[in-house]
Amino acid sequence: MISTREPTPRNCESRREPPHCFHSSCIIFHSHQQCFGFQFHHLRASASRSFAMVCSALSRVAHAHICLVRRASHVCRGHQHRAWGSRPITSDFAASGAPGSVLELLGKSYPQDDHTNLTRKVLSKVGRNLYNQHHHPLWLIKERVKEHFYKQYVGRFGTPLFSVYDDLSPVVTTWQNFDSLLIPADHPSRKKGDNYYLNRTHMLRAHTSAHQWDLLHAGLDAFLVVGDVYRRDQIDTQHYPVFHQLEGVRLFSKHELFAGIKDGESLRLFEHGSRSAHKQETHSMEALKLIEFDLKQTLSRLVAHLFGDGLETRWVDCYFPFTHPSFEMEINFRGEWLEVLGCGVMEQQLVNSAGAQDRIGWAFGLGLERLAMILYDIPDIRLFWSEDERFLKQFRLSDINQKVSFQPLSKYPAMTNDISFWLPSENYAEIDFYDLVRNIGGDLVEKVDLIDKFEHPKTHRTSHCYRITYRHMERTLSQREVSHVHRDIQAAAVQQLGVEGRF
Repeated sequence: MISTREPTPRNCESRREPPHCFHSSCIIFHSHQQCFGFQFHHLRASASRSFAMVCSALSRVAHAHICLVRRASHVCRGHQHRAWGSRPITSDFAASGAPGSVLELLGKSYPQDDHTNLTRKVLSKVGRNLYNQHHHPLWLIKERVKEHFYKQYVGRFGTPLFSVYDDLSPVVTTWQNFDSLLIPADHPSRKKGDNYYLNRTHMLRAHTSAHQWDLLHAGLDAFLVVGDVYRRDQIDTQHYPVFHQLEGVRLFSKHELFAGIKDGESLRLFEHGSRSAHKQETHSMEALKLIEFDLKQTLSRLVAHLFGDGLETRWVDCYFPFTHPSFEMEINFRGEWLEVLGCGVMEQQLVNSAGAQDRIGWAFGLGLERLAMILYDIPDIRLFWSEDERFLKQFRLSDINQKVSFQPLSKYPAMTNDISFWLPSENYAEIDFYDLVRNIGGDLVEKVDLIDKFEHPKTHRTSHCYRITYRHMERTLSQREVSHVHRDIQAAAVQQLGVEGRF
């Protein structure tokens, strides 16, 4: 974690002095799920105050040790079969927690319940923090963004305006992940099929925005946050259950936003108006136009820094529960329009609830893997988890802004195997099958395609046929090795998902 200033709680009587000038801020999105993460911490310090690390309540160092599941009366080692209930030790799949068992993660214990749906595969990634590994491609992207903000946005005393936090715990409450961001109780993004839950009240964050309310409430006005996020998803070369986000947030006072504007003292941040497609009901039109301009200008500069000058960009209107208006930025890269980030003017209700009623804000967010795959020509998202020196050494650069294009490793042959089964009469979710395949096959699995659906004309039972493509990133797979994994997937599907095999 990198922090430049210590937070002042918003409920303290002595508020911080406003900065000398205003700058824009950021939020992080993953457009596929229409979510972005707000996790960047900004702290203002007086001239005599030295740089300080943010309080431990806001940042917790990820512990390397992960003990997945244990009963309260037993230690983890040697008793995994007890915690997994009736599931065999070879299964590695935790569809739900056994009563009386707890899950230990990052030094804390969480009781399991009917919402627990974590797998060993996913839990093994917690604490890896690829974006903090020097010369990793994700680290390079993070450092380039951080360098840009440090140089472009400087506070009154010459210190960086934006603070950066990159070690907040990925375990959050459901209130942090959803309610604090105004995500409705019936919103589909809350589904078990989309998220990894420790239990009904705790989960692995689905976006770095889960920390936004806490950081704003602590008194932060401009911050960048980087973190690993977790979502259950399909299996292909572009999707992985763990990925990484970077976002920024910036709040403005009336003085900051209207500084340098003629007759700015007569302008207002807020009004009692009506909500439209382009403006919130509480924001004045003058404030809205200025903050939207600043947001887009800041992001255009950031993208030019990453991709180079002369890049063609465009803005697309979109929807997020926590910003309005909201936009996605697309770039014309090698003749193709690509979405690279999401952003918007922060919902005033959210800002007010965090104790910053006298301010207006905006935010943006981006996915580190997406940018790295575009910038460095990385074709498969699994490569980011590779420990192959042939991959890693390509990103050991003397200058983080040095241009580099990934040179593909040997393309090892793929092997495909099909699996067909009758679905149970109820409670089958396709995402559960993907999770099971990912958990057993690991990174040997390149993609899974549903190639056939069949409904029996008499029994009306439904059958699915999936084609699983296996390919190792670093060596040639043997048919015997693949057959063994495939049989394990078949057996686990029958036992854990209740399907009837047509093997």
